[in-house]
Amino acid sequence: MGLDKVVGSAAEAVADVHNGASLAVGGFGLVGIPWFLIEALREQGADDLTVVSNNCGVDGAGLGLLLDDHRISRVIASYIGENKEFGRQYLTGELTLELTPQGTLAERMRAGGSGIGAFYTPTGVGTMVSDGGLPYRYHPDGTIAEASEPKEVREFHGRQMVLEESIVTDVALVRATRIDRAGNAQFNASTRNFNVPAAMAGRITIVEAEEVVEVGEIAAADVHLPGIFVQRIVALTPEQAARKDIEKRTTRGERPTEPTTDTKEA
Repeated sequence: MGLDKVVGSAAEAVADVHNGASLAVGGFGLVGIPWFLIEALREQGADDLTVVSNNCGVDGAGLGLLLDDHRISRVIASYIGENKEFGRQYLTGELTLELTPQGTLAERMRAGGSGIGAFYTPTGVGTMVSDGGLPYRYHPDGTIAEASEPKEVREFHGRQMVLEESIVTDVALVRATRIDRAGNAQFNASTRNFNVPAAMAGRITIVEAEEVVEVGEIAAADVHLPGIFVQRIVALTPEQAARKDIEKRTTRGERPTEPTTDTKEA
């Protein structure tokens, strides 16, 4: 792989994602999600996908687009969130959902990218996370079709901890604020969220970036994701980079006019 990892388009970047592929997808809700890679994948047509992401966007946006098309068969996520279609498909047995504590999910992806097979954590000990019985899939009549198995629990430093396997996926889709042509990436504020661990988890990691710069223009101390984890880069246009929808918009009413005092002399 040369130093210049920029490809011609989002469509080109996802062209080889196959049916049944597993994907790690960055973002949190709609913050920092790879909008255009998801849309390109929707157009590309890959089906029966396993998605690892904090959640699945919202109805009609982000990963919600793939859910709408019934292109996702399994999800590993920390919550269902604002997506009603996600919840409906889970409860009716149309997809399998492995709910995972949020910090554990991030660490499972980070560990996968670091070559760690599994790790112990106190999170989830004494719950269905460790004891088993967490519903993965339902029958249409609401009965449980598949549930989690008990996990190994051991004591370390006087605390009970549960064994969690790391996650490695076929592909990762993420969005960066700045990236150089070798793949060294920066993320702005909360967009850093799940993008870094998702990028680490992918065997092939594709980054859509708001700004692409030359190698050396990003100081080493400012790199959040080293280029070794990135295989393909999609440079967004200024119009695409400006797209940053939000899940809920809350506005404040017009402030009441402050009382004024007439200071003019008589």
